[in-house]
Amino acid sequence: MRKILRQLTAVLLTAALIFSFAACSKKNDATAGSSTQTTYTADTELGEGSKTVIVEVKDGEQIITFTIHTDAKTVGEALTGNNLIEGEEGQYGLYIKSVNGITADYDVDQTYWAFYVDGEYASSGVDTTDISEGVVYRLERTK
Repeated sequence: MRKILRQLTAVLLTAALIFSFAACSKKNDATAGSSTQTTYTADTELGEGSKTVIVEVKDGEQIITFTIHTDAKTVGEALTGNNLIEGEEGQYGLYIKSVNGITADYDVDQTYWAFYVDGEYASSGVDTTDISEGVVYRLERTK
């Protein structure tokens, strides 16, 4: 009886150890490169404020439109304030790496986030583009 009890205890401890390693492994996979961004799959309205900013996010054929209410001065402030973009500061301003949880990495697959203002390629970055009512901004994953 003791032998069976020891074997059963050993099996249960081994199983618990395996499950704990599996759980840690999945958590690390999920958090590796993770961010505070939420990925939206449908048109979404966010924020509070006196200004309204319309931003389209295009990845391939999919376009999601964000209506953002904000008191921010620039498009970049409105987007970062609602956790829609992440990037790195560079010599030309904010270099966007991720939009709506979708990463573009030029070093990996030659993709980047292009910024458009009313359908025209922007001459400034999101962090220096002041919000204008009635303008549609677009971030498009481009190759």
